[in-house]
Amino acid sequence: MFDRRLVTSFNWAFFLLVIIVSLVGIANLYSATSSWSAIYLRQLYWLGIGIVIVTVVCLIDYRHLEYLSLPFYGCSILLLIAVLLFGKTSMGATRWISLGGFNIQPSEIMKIVIIIILARYFSENAHFLGFTLRELFVPGLILCVPALLIMKQPDLGTAILVLFIGGTMALFSGIRRVTMFVLAIFGMFTAIGGWFLLHDYQKRRIMTFLNPERDPLGAGYHIIQSKIAVGSGGLTGLGFMKGTQSQLSFLPERHTDFAFSVFAEEWGFLGCLILLLLYLLIVVWGLNIAMRAGDRFGMYLALGVSAMLFWHIVVNLGMVIGLLPVVGVPLPLFSYGGTSMITTMIGVGLLLNVSMRRFMF
Repeated sequence: MFDRRLVTSFNWAFFLLVIIVSLVGIANLYSATSSWSAIYLRQLYWLGIGIVIVTVVCLIDYRHLEYLSLPFYGCSILLLIAVLLFGKTSMGATRWISLGGFNIQPSEIMKIVIIIILARYFSENAHFLGFTLRELFVPGLILCVPALLIMKQPDLGTAILVLFIGGTMALFSGIRRVTMFVLAIFGMFTAIGGWFLLHDYQKRRIMTFLNPERDPLGAGYHIIQSKIAVGSGGLTGLGFMKGTQSQLSFLPERHTDFAFSVFAEEWGFLGCLILLLLYLLIVVWGLNIAMRAGDRFGMYLALGVSAMLFWHIVVNLGMVIGLLPVVGVPLPLFSYGGTSMITTMIGVGLLLNVSMRRFMF
């Protein structure tokens, strides 16, 4: 029987906050692309689908996901393998697969799946003193298999995000100090050795990050134009649809990876501060949902979604202002992209789901 408390416990304030940020993102896309495309209308369409997805996710008790985590994980791994074998190649990367007339990006789906399966593992295998290196082997294997498949596409940005999400959940569950030290040393040597496994364009991105001016019309063009756009916004910005870098098409990828640069140029430091406060509120609200969850699985589920949103925001913003290499990570609810919007809204639905059912234990 349907419990009326689920409706009264729906977190409308959090949901409206997500919608507000999404609508600001669509307005920003209108400014960035209205002169050459109706991308903002498609983003509005994807937002509508996302709202439907949030509703559907909220109707399903999240506790059922605990038992479906292994089938979900297995299917997602198969999709990642299928991408490498039969995927659609675009701009040198094979990241999409056609299913029923739709192009699906399995690496985006894996972000949600990895949260679900690790939430199950850590909720069932709690350690009071923290995990040892041996005890982290299983979750490490669960995490590294999809990360390596995603890197093979190649999609370094998404692979890093998957590792960051899993690492955050592991840190929250508890890791012994000796294990932390060993992992830090291992990570350092892996990063050094991993340099030789990177593609040439990925190496160029890192070198460009260290010195964008070494190739101002080539690999460094994106970040140089992005920093000019952000800096030209000043304190209050140039005004809506008045940014020179975006309106005169100097800024590339201004509807996807560098959507924040458009916003920064038009609304300035004060506008960016307000937007960042909204994002901070979303992440903190997600962590609060995790703290108040009715069971450990729900807690880890909410923590994982919050980590996903947090790392997306940090990597994208660090990328557009030159603090991190350009790795093609979208800003949640802001950058154009149907798969990204759907993945984010699934995460929002899971947060609302956990919040609604915190009293049912």
